Amino acid sequence: MWPVALLCLLSALSVSWARPRLHPLSHEMVNYINKANTTWKAGHNFHNVDYSYVKRLCGTLLKGPKLPVMVQYAGEVNLPKNFDPREQWPNCPTLKEIRDQGSCGSCWAFGATEAISDRLCIHSNAKISVEISSEDLLTCCEDCGMGCNGGYPSAAWQYWTDEGLVSGGLYDSHIGCRPYTIPPCEHHVNGSRPPCTGEGGDTPECVAQCEPGYSPSYKQDKHYGKHSYSVPSEQEQIMSELYKNGPAEAAFTVFEDFLLYKTGVYQHVTGSALGGHAIKILGWGEENGTPYWLAANSWNTDWGDNGFFKILRGKDHCGIESEVVAGIPRE
Repeated sequence: MWPVALLCLLSALSVSWARPRLHPLSHEMVNYINKANTTWKAGHNFHNVDYSYVKRLCGTLLKGPKLPVMVQYAGEVNLPKNFDPREQWPNCPTLKEIRDQGSCGSCWAFGATEAISDRLCIHSNAKISVEISSEDLLTCCEDCGMGCNGGYPSAAWQYWTDEGLVSGGLYDSHIGCRPYTIPPCEHHVNGSRPPCTGEGGDTPECVAQCEPGYSPSYKQDKHYGKHSYSVPSEQEQIMSELYKNGPAEAAFTVFEDFLLYKTGVYQHVTGSALGGHAIKILGWGEENGTPYWLAANSWNTDWGDNGFFKILRGKDHCGIESEVVAGIPRE
């Protein structure tokens, strides 16, 4: 008789042998995914980038420090089958915004500041409409991790509560106190942005002052959270949180096939794990019977579905439901 352990090993090996090792970002991987006839379509988002660049984009350190858990009482609201906050709160323009983290593993800071910007608008009934500075969070939060080399979403939200964050728009926008200083790079062959490499991208300095010509002062420009928290991993809890309070930040494991996402509801088909990644999670729905979360990425509008994507909901796919963090703005 074959020992059971050996049979298990042989069976696992046969599965891994059956699945081809496809070069990431290749035509072969795109074709393999599309032939698999799954719930999403693949295509080329990155045309002339180094593999080191895409690996660096995944700058979220998973399973980091935990915030207190906030439980929503599910009986309070009837959750709709589909929910898109861009329709729910049309007077909050940041809900539609897609940012670009450039050649820096700052996704942990982007997911946080994007969702915080939305929540400031939502909780003030659109009286406060401001882009919260990814630069300020990335460069000044020492407890968040290693800047462009990765950070913790939970620590980012705690920093907003404890220290506050100033305003700041996209690269070269001259909007707000501290706009982002790392340039977006060119995913395509013929474009005007600089090439995408994994080189450089050092974390900028923490500068506790606004760019010239901006007022109020750095200190006066700060926006604070009242409290920050983790959201339980049950999908109804996450849905209740998004429905009542607006977008949150979620982290998950990115596999190589995610880089090729174009449309549909993403679920992992092929490729190795690249690392942890943080995004803004906005809403939910169903597409051809497949439940999904709606999310905003920070890889510019030429990635995915104009910068947005959908990912399988209710199965903690790639860990998407395990590390959702959020917070409430101070009045």
